[in-house]
Parts: sequence; C-alpha cells; structure tokens
Amino acid sequence: MSLTFDITCRLAGTFSLEARSAISPGITIVFGRSGSGKTTLLRAIAGLAPAQGRITAGDRVLLDSASHHVLPPQQRRVGFVFQQLALFPHLTARANIEYGLANMPVDARTSRVNAIAQSFGIAHLLDRKPPAISGGERQRVALARALVTDPDVLLLDEPLSALDHATQSHIIADLRRWNETHAIPVLYVTHAHREAFSLGERVIVLDNGRVVADGVPHEVLESPSQEPVARLAGFENLFDATVTALHHEAGTMECRIGGTACVIEVPYGEVPSGAEVRLAIRAGDILVGTVLPQGLSARNILPGTIQSLRREGARVVAIVDAGGVFEVHLTPGATSSLALSPGRAVWLVIKTHSFRRVST
Repeated sequence: MSLTFDITCRLAGTFSLEARSAISPGITIVFGRSGSGKTTLLRAIAGLAPAQGRITAGDRVLLDSASHHVLPPQQRRVGFVFQQLALFPHLTARANIEYGLANMPVDARTSRVNAIAQSFGIAHLLDRKPPAISGGERQRVALARALVTDPDVLLLDEPLSALDHATQSHIIADLRRWNETHAIPVLYVTHAHREAFSLGERVIVLDNGRVVADGVPHEVLESPSQEPVARLAGFENLFDATVTALHHEAGTMECRIGGTACVIEVPYGEVPSGAEVRLAIRAGDILVGTVLPQGLSARNILPGTIQSLRREGARVVAIVDAGGVFEVHLTPGATSSLALSPGRAVWLVIKTHSFRRVST
C-alpha cells in the first residue's frame, strides 16, 4: 500500500499549499515550522480541507478533481490522530476504541478491540475512562481507535508532542511493530527536529506551503542544502561570506565572514575564489575556552568577547562577537566553572566540518 498526492489547497487569506509526493509504507515525518502547511496537508489527505488535484491510496482514488471525483472523509479509510486526541472523556477506553466499529457484529467488534489493545499494551485499561489514565496511555488509546478500523493510511498530527522522549519512543516502537504486518503509510507531523531525527525512516520538509526537502532524516537535516531547512534543523548561526582561498588537496576553503576580518575554514565546495556563499553552523557545535587552546585538530580558533548570556531551560545561550556574531549553547555548569559573563574575552573553537554551505 502506498499513498500518492499532487494537490493544491488554498485557505482563506494568502496561504496556499502545493505538495506532491509518493509515500511508501512506514513512518514518514512531515517536518516544518508552525504555519508551514503540515496540518493542512494532513487535513487535505483526510478530506477535511478542500483541495484540488489527485490523491490515491493503493489502487483507490480518494480525490481526482479533474474528473470531479471526491470521496468523503468517512469513505477514505484514513486514520487520523489529532494533537488534542479528541477522546470521549465519558466513555471507557474500550468504548472509545470501538466507536468506529458500530456496524460490526458484537463478537467481531470485541475481538478486534481486544487485539489492537493487546498490540499497544492497553488491554488492562479497557474499562477505564481517559481522565483515569496517564497521558501516554491516552495516546495509545487514540492510536488504537484510529487503527482498529484497519485504515489504508494513518495521519498523526503531533499527538506525542506533550510526552517525554522515552514515552514517545515506546509508543512509536509499538506502532512500528503493528505496521510490520499491516504495511501502511504513516505521516507523522512535527516541528521538533529531535523527533524528525529519531522517529521516522523518511522526512518531508515543508516551508511556506511547499516541499523544500525530501529524504532520509540524517541526510536532509544533518547536511541541509537550503537555508529554510537549515534553520528548521537547528542551525542557529547563518552567515554571508566570501571565499578567499581554495585548498583542493586538503578538501577545505577559507571564507571571510561578510564585511569583517573573521576568516574561517570550511569544507571545500565547487565554487571559485571570490564567490559569495552562505554558511550555517549549530550553536551546540561551538566550544568556548577562556585561554588560547593549543594542540587541537579543530582548525577554527577565533578570539571573541561575550556580548550577552541568557538562561533557556537546561542551557545557557551566549552571544559572542568573534568578528562575526555567533550564538553558542552552553551548560549552566560550564558557564559557572568558566566564570563566563558579558564582556569576558573568550576563544571559540569550531571544527571545519561543522560548517554547512546552504542556498537561500
């Protein structure tokens, strides 16, 4: 079973979605910032948002606007789990799961609910109501409710975003085991790059209603070729730079950060000397020292001054002027032990291959 779509979806106002892809069985991450069109894409596939174009699930046509063929949502065989889950609080877990099986004989309905509950480890919770079970258990009930109808496609709109990483991973493992025997496409929406890395076999990146990248998560998010993808993948620092020297044998080139005296070494690219390039680096890939580092393999050792420090949860964000202005992420412990403060002179240490060259 595969899912294909080539659709346009225009909403009130100026936003429009134009997306085309073919989704194989397994978990595909739909990744992008808020407002990029992720939920709109899922709603269009499910028939909950008006769309033009063509959508197929296997050999079934869900939408073909050219022939005026539009299956209503209840006939599309698409399971949908929303971020809010939408479980009925007054019904037991069993009653929630079997809600879509009303036309099935009682014995068959009971058998199917028991089987899916066993698959997701919630058989012991079937007589409890949603307020009496944990958040992770409610997510499992919502998944079971979507899958008990044996859909051709499963759509997940950030249903695990409120859970800790370990619970997310356990639920996704349950879903993967279930899908080993059912082999349907699963679209999982998220805007968290950690989830995109760890939960899916493939990632589709949306930006402003367009697919801007598509591939294996590690390849797409570790080596982004476009600036919107780099920003989404957690590359906080982006610089305009000019290529000042090429070192073919070493596989590197030197670049001067726009209008400054700061020269850095980055991976070699097929560009001439004097070319303008755009460089990206993650704040977490930059080390800070209070004395001049020596005997390191890192080729970029830049003198700088801390402009500001601010605490963000379990990390400290430092803004450092090192010719270019860099955002650096530190632990509170490192900040304290190094006695860092605004105005403090520091050294930034950056590996050559931590930089990525991206297009705007």
